Amino acid sequence: MKKEIRVFAPASVTNVSCGFDIMGFALNFPGDEVILKLKENGGVKITKITGADKKLSGDPLKNTAGAALLSMADHLKFKKGIDIIIHKKMAIGSGLGSSAASAVAAVFAFNELLGKPLSKTKLLPFALEGEKLTSGGRPHADNVSASLLGGFILVRSIDPIDIIKIDIPDNIFCTVVHPHIELNTSDLRKLLKKQIFLSDAVQQWGNIAGLVAGLMKKDMKLISRSMKDVIIEPSRSLLIPGFYEIKKAAIDAGALGCSISGSGPSIFALSTSDKSANKIGMEMRKVLSSMNIESDLFISKINKKGPRILE
Repeated sequence: MKKEIRVFAPASVTNVSCGFDIMGFALNFPGDEVILKLKENGGVKITKITGADKKLSGDPLKNTAGAALLSMADHLKFKKGIDIIIHKKMAIGSGLGSSAASAVAAVFAFNELLGKPLSKTKLLPFALEGEKLTSGGRPHADNVSASLLGGFILVRSIDPIDIIKIDIPDNIFCTVVHPHIELNTSDLRKLLKKQIFLSDAVQQWGNIAGLVAGLMKKDMKLISRSMKDVIIEPSRSLLIPGFYEIKKAAIDAGALGCSISGSGPSIFALSTSDKSANKIGMEMRKVLSSMNIESDLFISKINKKGPRILE
């Protein structure tokens, strides 16, 4: 049995416009790295955290990677020690699943060290235990599922867990712009309406079905006209400066669609080539620059593999 392993788990884009809490896909980068070391005793310990742009707890019970590992170790009746080193390679609160990536990297690494006693899907409940810490106890599986399983996922249910991987076109590229502004996920959830009009719900359901069909049929026009969110985006966009100007810039530059990644503030756009993705990113950043807001730009194809072992 190996005693030490280093794992990278990718960031994820979720909601994907109309698919609130049920759709997501993995990126090639950014992501988080976790190093696990097995010891004879000592329980689960977080020995080091680097790269975090905000203070993270070193208490395993209050850290997504630690909580996920504690849950998995308890399930497997693992009584020895585990030391965790976390290298944050992405901003916390970016809307790209930073907390999920750490949890996914931890459980994936632990499973590899133990000789893969569990399938990837069986690791999801443990990663979700980590996500509970950042979601007010209400777990949502879109980020962890996308990061762990890779590809484009649909969360049909979390009780019981039922995740469907959707076949996608090979020539889908994602542009992500992360504005350097701070939003709080729990505050953003408070913005959401408690009740919605039936007409809006019907429109949203049609768009969700259309997006899934468009991806599976590789129909770019159907994908484009289905990337409409009439329920969540109108509320969350209020806290992202210039959101609709950024979205218009992306569409004018050739994007199939553009919306908020997760709870924001990152904004993503889909396109059909690396050249288009880069052009879209430049135009989106121009809008932010005009408001004196700095930003990060990530261009990626959809990551179909999920986490990987680093040498």
